[in-house]
Amino acid sequence: MQRQAFILKLHKGYEAEYKKRHDEIWPELQALLKQTGVQEYSIFLDERTNNLFGYLQINDNTALDDLPKHPVMQKWWNYMKDIMETNPDASPVSVPLKEVFYMP
Repeated sequence: MQRQAFILKLHKGYEAEYKKRHDEIWPELQALLKQTGVQEYSIFLDERTNNLFGYLQINDNTALDDLPKHPVMQKWWNYMKDIMETNPDASPVSVPLKEVFYMP
């Protein structure tokens, strides 16, 4: 199992909307993530900075490489782009984090 962590940026004032959209996550998106091999996925909000900290566990990190091409993923990004920092293709600006400690 491989672990990944990353930071995203939420626009101020959209904290409740971000949570609402994730509370109502699309079944087809959840299925896609599981089919890709994502075992666990959590997102935490730092209310001081509006940074989102994402953490996921996956069987193989390279399996995530094809997600940007999938129509469901593109649809989700377009749905979310109004409330967070995004790239020109509507994907979220994501800063990968380097693991410096792990205690199994």
